[in-house]
Amino acid sequence: MRKVIGIAAAGLFVGGSLYIAQDYEERYAEEREKKKAAQKLEQVEKPEQPKVVEKADPVISVDEKKSRFFSALRPGIELENQRVLKERKRLEQIQQHLLDSELNAEDNAYAKRLGKLYRVNVPASGVDGEWVDKMLHRVDVLPEALVLTQAANESAWGTSRFAEQANNYFGQWCYSKGCGLVPLQRSEGMTHEVAKFDSVQQSIHGYFMNVNRNAAYHDLREIRYQRHLEGEDLLSVATATALTDGLLAYSERGQDYVDDLQAMIRHNNKYWTQQ
Repeated sequence: MRKVIGIAAAGLFVGGSLYIAQDYEERYAEEREKKKAAQKLEQVEKPEQPKVVEKADPVISVDEKKSRFFSALRPGIELENQRVLKERKRLEQIQQHLLDSELNAEDNAYAKRLGKLYRVNVPASGVDGEWVDKMLHRVDVLPEALVLTQAANESAWGTSRFAEQANNYFGQWCYSKGCGLVPLQRSEGMTHEVAKFDSVQQSIHGYFMNVNRNAAYHDLREIRYQRHLEGEDLLSVATATALTDGLLAYSERGQDYVDDLQAMIRHNNKYWTQQ
């Protein structure tokens, strides 16, 4: 299992966690407390649990297994991107209201909720240009080629123990006892577990939130932001490849990990529906 660098407000954690303990526990506490608000905010329905390819099926070709794997996860990725687009559209409305000096109570309430979700709290003085700019860096889509490639890489095409028993497709770690599965080869003195999710969709959502708000992936968000300003297609394969350069902190392998992702994106080009 690869080790991942995660950064929390309390400090820096070096270890395999996209979904660090504080992220994992705080988000679920917030969701329980604000379930109705979250449903109104996202306004989307959860898809059925995808059926990923069985670990051993000698009848199915490698090509078919890959196709099934990507097809199983693709709807969940689309769902997350739809959610993010709705959030960004509302954020851009708030930005325009700010420029026109027409901010209202509904704008401020939404900004506070969204800011808390993305860990960019609204200043005590209220929404300002700096806050909006930080949020526009975080609230944006991720291309399927990138998400699917990392899922395939981290879960061994859905056949890993953690994918099968914990719905964990992205190598997320957690640090509370009992929060997930204990790695069989965990080093002495380490206390992390591999986070367990109720569904594959939950794992995909966790991946999106961490890439979009974790300080370790600031470079990825900056690359995406510049491409957005230049009018590039953020869901394209070209963008997926470019964004991998911002994932050096995802694995202790650093550049070798990024090179592997880029090679996988090229090798599996025929599977991407968004070119």
